[in-house]
Amino acid sequence: MADVSAQRGLSKPSKRKTIQIDESKDEKKKKRMRKAKAVAKNDLKEITDTAVINLQEIDNDSDDAEPEEEVDIDDPFKHFTKDIEESLITELSTRQKWNTQAEETVALLGKAVAHSCRNAIHLNRDTTENLYLKKQLLDSLKSTRKTESAFTDFQSAFYSIINKYHDVYYPERSCSNAEELRTAYCVHALNHILKTRSKIVHHNSKIKRHDDVPDEYRDQGLTRPKVLILVPFRESALRVVKLIMDLISPDKKANIINKKRFQSEFNAEGPPVERMRKRPDDYEATFVGNTDDMFRLGIGITKKSLKLYADFYSADILVASPLGLRTIIGAEGEKQDFDFLSSIEVFIMDQCDVFLMQNWSHILYILKHMHLQPSESHGVDFSRVRMWTLNGWAKFYRQTIILSGVRNPSFSSLFNKHCFNYAGKVEFRNLNSLGTICQVVAQLPQVFHAFSAPNASELADFRFQFFISKILPQFKDAVMSHTMIFIPSYFDFVRIRNYFKKESISFVQICEYSKQNKVARARDYFFHGTNHFLLYTERAHFYNRYVIKGIRHIIFYEVPIFAHFYSEMCNMLQLPNSKSSNEEENDKSDKSCLVLYASQDVQQLSAVVGSNRTSLMLNSDRKVHMFVSGE
Repeated sequence: MADVSAQRGLSKPSKRKTIQIDESKDEKKKKRMRKAKAVAKNDLKEITDTAVINLQEIDNDSDDAEPEEEVDIDDPFKHFTKDIEESLITELSTRQKWNTQAEETVALLGKAVAHSCRNAIHLNRDTTENLYLKKQLLDSLKSTRKTESAFTDFQSAFYSIINKYHDVYYPERSCSNAEELRTAYCVHALNHILKTRSKIVHHNSKIKRHDDVPDEYRDQGLTRPKVLILVPFRESALRVVKLIMDLISPDKKANIINKKRFQSEFNAEGPPVERMRKRPDDYEATFVGNTDDMFRLGIGITKKSLKLYADFYSADILVASPLGLRTIIGAEGEKQDFDFLSSIEVFIMDQCDVFLMQNWSHILYILKHMHLQPSESHGVDFSRVRMWTLNGWAKFYRQTIILSGVRNPSFSSLFNKHCFNYAGKVEFRNLNSLGTICQVVAQLPQVFHAFSAPNASELADFRFQFFISKILPQFKDAVMSHTMIFIPSYFDFVRIRNYFKKESISFVQICEYSKQNKVARARDYFFHGTNHFLLYTERAHFYNRYVIKGIRHIIFYEVPIFAHFYSEMCNMLQLPNSKSSNEEENDKSDKSCLVLYASQDVQQLSAVVGSNRTSLMLNSDRKVHMFVSGE
């Protein structure tokens, strides 16, 4: 105990000559000693754990070497031991000879389309034995679920896909399946890390008996981190790390370093906030717990230990928010640090729809700096680095998993332009036959107005010109007051706001950066008709879910990213639209809804009006289609 006290800077009791001493001073000294011993005792476990984890670092883990395991030829982990041909690299990088397989229906997951370069992809569901899970994880899952089955049926179907190291785009994440998906990808990440570790430890023990390192012992990358998990909020990261801790040690006996610090920094601060009004269930599920979006965490893993807040270059798994990772990478022209991204083998993005509401450019920036040549060696043993890593082919081995609650062109673009996995890719395309338009209960004519744009890069310009020349003039008349313009993109919002100021058009605005006092004033002015238009961004609605009263006419400048926002906004037209409480007068007032769309908006449009109606609208010669709800 004295040694521990010394580590904390506590003085040891010294031997004194037998002299007369003051009893009060003696008592104070005894109290100090008791306090010091109590503090030391509380921290003893953490200090001991730190010593244990340092001894168990993977590079020096010779005494924990495991017996050699013959890896089954069908084990998907073979994905990283295979040396692919240079001709295949050319085909992958130029997207030549990619084959799109016929659409298949995967039980419990829906319709999927597979893309591969040479070998066909089989979407069959594997049995537990064929998942090649490490026994440690298999036992943990069974212990947690208290059943003989490691996964639920849904998890088993999903895990069977990601376990084969295909790139996966699954836009069907929801409140009901979120935890099942999180468990599946955490198991996958840990299974990958533990298999990698077993191979390295086994090779370490064999290399000791050789003077040189055979090529078959090349088992590492240029830096240590192998898995990157991006999540939007600290609460999401908290759930991921808790799952990892439970999987590593269901009996809570593993050494978890910096656990107290992690809990204090990632748990929600203070008691739950009592809100003035109830928000929708999806809002409550998204913004539960600590919603800070600036964080990053390195996790070092050994067989029975976890080290949280590990240095990135000694971590196996990185859990971060896009903003948190972007800040550590640094800006162009400044000192940057992105070498830790050079050898990422599994890249998981959960809640991608929230990333759109934060800043999607952070995701693209991270991808831009992934798998680049490190600026320093970081102590790597080049004789152990895989040849395909040295050749700069890491991106052709990396698995990317995209999970989202909505389909969006930004996700499709990333999946097509930034995913080169030689194992192929699987994209889920579940069609919504009805759409959220069926949830509109207000009696309301809804007009969908099509316009044309030659390509996606010019879509914003053509949309703006069409709006100011064809649509806006119809709503300038005094009888069209109380018009809200719902704008998904902040850049479009700024463009329209500047145009309105230039043309001296009466309007108020609410965006995600508006202060509460200005929001209250804008809502009041709009409700009482002081200003003709209200400019309202989708991000403002996403983060606040304001209930806007006084809407008589609504223009969707673009189809909403979140389809259910369409019905939410349309149903607000049922609310009183003036200071008068005469409901009959309010009902008699003319109300309308207009939506601008182009062929490039097919994914959002399908979610709103349904896949069948979308097909008819896009293939029709007519530019205007009207639906009437509430009848």
